Amino acid sequence: MIEVNGRAYAAPKQSTVVLCIDGCEPDYIAQAVAGGHMPFMKQVLATGTALIADCVVPSFTNPNNLSIVTGAPPSVHGICGNYLFDAASGTEVMMNDPKWLRAPTILAALADAGHGVAVVTAKDKLRKLLGHGMKGICFSSEKADQATEQDNGITDVLPLVGMPVPDVYSAELSEFVFAAGLRLIETRKPDFLYLSTTDYVQHKHAPGDPDANRFYAMLDRYLARLDALGTVFALTADHGMNAKTRLDASPNVIFLQDLLDDWLGAERSRVILPITDPYVVHHGALGSFATIYVAPDAAAGVTARLRELPGMEVVLGREEAARRFELPADRIGDIVAVSERSVVLGTSRSRHDLSQLELPLRSHGGISEQRVPLVLNRRIEGLDPMRRWRNFDAFELVLNHAQ
Repeated sequence: MIEVNGRAYAAPKQSTVVLCIDGCEPDYIAQAVAGGHMPFMKQVLATGTALIADCVVPSFTNPNNLSIVTGAPPSVHGICGNYLFDAASGTEVMMNDPKWLRAPTILAALADAGHGVAVVTAKDKLRKLLGHGMKGICFSSEKADQATEQDNGITDVLPLVGMPVPDVYSAELSEFVFAAGLRLIETRKPDFLYLSTTDYVQHKHAPGDPDANRFYAMLDRYLARLDALGTVFALTADHGMNAKTRLDASPNVIFLQDLLDDWLGAERSRVILPITDPYVVHHGALGSFATIYVAPDAAAGVTARLRELPGMEVVLGREEAARRFELPADRIGDIVAVSERSVVLGTSRSRHDLSQLELPLRSHGGISEQRVPLVLNRRIEGLDPMRRWRNFDAFELVLNHAQ
C-alpha cells in the first residue's frame, strides 16, 4: 500500500489504466450507447461498474486532472484553475508550472514504489503538472515528435504510435492519446497508465451529434482493445459541457469587468477567468466561473448586485466559496461568481476576440457541468449507495476495489 494525501492505495496487480475524457458530459455516452455506436461500453455498463460522479468546481481541465491524480480537491493540491492572479507578483499567469502544485501525485508515489508508470496527455499544458516528481514516461500528443529520454522518458514516439502529430484543434489529438496508450501497454507494459484527452469535439458537438458519436465509437474501439489485453480501467472526466447560447445561437455572455467598471469606476476591480488558456478557438476564454478582486469596502455591495443579475447561479465571498467548492482561499479572489447552465462569464467585451470562436458556443466551468461518468470494466460489489462519488475517487476504485 502507498499513502498519498491522506488516502491509501493498493499496488496494481495487473496493467491498470485511468482515462480522463475531457468534457465528457454523461449524455455523450448515453447517446452513443443508445445509437449503437459503443457496443463495448454497453457491455461494460451491464457487467462492470457505472457511476455518476461530481467533478470539482471550477469545472475546468487543470483543477480536475490534478484532483484525479492526487485523489484530493484543489484545497489540497492548490490548482484552482487554468489561470490565476498571482497576488505576490501582481500579474495574471497560467497555472501550468509545477511550482503551483501543493501536493504529491499518486502517479509519482506509484513510481517511487517501484511500479512502471506512464502518462499521455493531449495538450502539453498539462504534462509538467501530471508528471511532476514522477519517474517514468510522460509526453503529450501535441509535442510527441519532441519527446526525449531526459524530459519524457521515451524517444521515437511517432514510429511507436504510427500516427503523425495531430493538429491541436482536432479529434485526432485525443485519438493519438488512446493509440499511444495502447502501444505502451503492448510494448512497454507499464503497471499504471494515465490518459488525458482534449475536449475539442465536445466544444463543437452536442451529445448525439454524428461527429460526437464518431468520436465515442473510436473511444469504444480503444477501450475494447485495452480490455482484451487484460487491463483494468476506470474512465471518468474532468468536467461536463453545455451550450452557452441565446435563442439566436449567439454567445450568452455576462461581461463582468464592464459591469464592475460601470458600478465602481475603472481600475477599481479585477476579473479573472480561470478557464483562460492558449486554445481560444475552443471557448473564447468564456466559461461559467469567475473570481473577482475588489476593495474590501466594495465587496458586499458588488456581491449583492451580482446576485441580482439574470443568469447568475451563485455569488459567494472568498471564505464561503473556498468552503463550498474546496478551493485554496488564497488563490480565488474576494468574490466567486458562477453562472447558470446556458450562460458564460467574460471580462470586458473588448478583451474577447470571438472571431475565431466556432459557434454555437459550448463551454463549462460551473456547477451545471459538475456531473461526470465514473465507469470501470470490473464489477465492484458493496459500494455505498449514499456516498457522493467524485471523479478523484477513480484511483481508489481502480486500485483498491477493481483489481
